[in-house]
Amino acid sequence: MSAEVLIALCTCPTAALAEDIAEALVAEGLAACVNILPGVTSVYRWQGELQRDCEFLTLIKTTRARLPELTDRIRALHSYELPEVVALPVTGGLPDYLNWVIQCTAPDA
Repeated sequence: MSAEVLIALCTCPTAALAEDIAEALVAEGLAACVNILPGVTSVYRWQGELQRDCEFLTLIKTTRARLPELTDRIRALHSYELPEVVALPVTGGLPDYLNWVIQCTAPDA
């Protein structure tokens, strides 16, 4: 069961965009829950230049089956040319919670 559940990470430049993406993903059944963490400092290289930005990190609870659609939806909604979408497998957790994530993201839910 836990092998089906993923936590996808995505950073956003503003709280408003993070909230818009979170609401769309949950409303469309692509995520069961999205947490938004403010005040994340990202240091990265973009187009050959070192960058430092304050961003909002989203923790997106989804399933392996919904990840391709979730990724496409983030690309469509995001303001970045190349948004971060990184998915991590959940290796354990409260079984009832993991079942809830699976139920919320089932295509017929």
